Amino acid sequence: MKARMKLKRVVNKPILEPRKDVPWEKSAVLNAAAIHDNGKFHLLYRAVAHNPGDRNRSWIGYASSTDGIHFDRLGQPVLSPGVVPEESQGVEDPRVIKLGDTFHMLYTAYDLKNTRIAMATSKDLIHWKRHGVILDHKLFGDNKDASLFPKKIEGRYCLMHRPAPDIYLSFSTDFHNWTDHVCIMEPEFEWEDSKIGGGAQPIMTEKGWLMIYHGVDKDLTYRLGVALLDPHDPTKVIKRQAEPILEPEQDWELKGDINNVVFTCGAVLLGTELWVYYGCADTVIGVARTEVKKFLADI
Repeated sequence: MKARMKLKRVVNKPILEPRKDVPWEKSAVLNAAAIHDNGKFHLLYRAVAHNPGDRNRSWIGYASSTDGIHFDRLGQPVLSPGVVPEESQGVEDPRVIKLGDTFHMLYTAYDLKNTRIAMATSKDLIHWKRHGVILDHKLFGDNKDASLFPKKIEGRYCLMHRPAPDIYLSFSTDFHNWTDHVCIMEPEFEWEDSKIGGGAQPIMTEKGWLMIYHGVDKDLTYRLGVALLDPHDPTKVIKRQAEPILEPEQDWELKGDINNVVFTCGAVLLGTELWVYYGCADTVIGVARTEVKKFLADI
């Protein structure tokens, strides 16, 4: 019998909640990029303030932790909306990888009409340089759920993204001219039959690229799934689990700004233990973990 991966909540409550006295995150915190670097867990999280006439405007905040559960946050956002026209309404759903000594963050630029994939880089995860929209809006229209792979594939950068309802990969040598666009996954199971999209940044394992993604059913419930991509050619899916690895069950996952949502933008692999950080009902952030040894042993 093949091993079925299932995430288990690390603590029975959210690990990050909105700070009501902080204007830019007083309404919600959600959908955090996660990376482990220099002995610490780092989160780049989306923060929302519901102000009159300005609902769902988003910022990106920073938090760090030594144990992966208790986080310290900065008082100010590290990326704010309104700096460029494409981001007038928000900077959303970041995903972070490290190439050499530089962190690359892909995020959704939102202007109330369109969602576009934008990139910023940093040396310290706090001070970010914008590089603008990196994927031509004319190619796919509205696009989001994007992450870079943390290493080059055959000499090229690899981009995971989601023109609804499928997951695509594209390739580039300069971050701006993307070619060889290929759909690698389509909705397949009942729990994801409305659409799927990238979740955490792809993580290299001994058997291939581990991809935690999200699926949405016809009732608009968001769950998390898992797939494994070929280590040398990530356009090939080696394994895809039919059952979700996490679904809304706790009160804070079932009720919030958007009900019935678990949604990840970041995960950390420590040895063989996977820690997945996820937004809950678009309002708070939780963390769950699992061992990946049995899942990978079936390959």
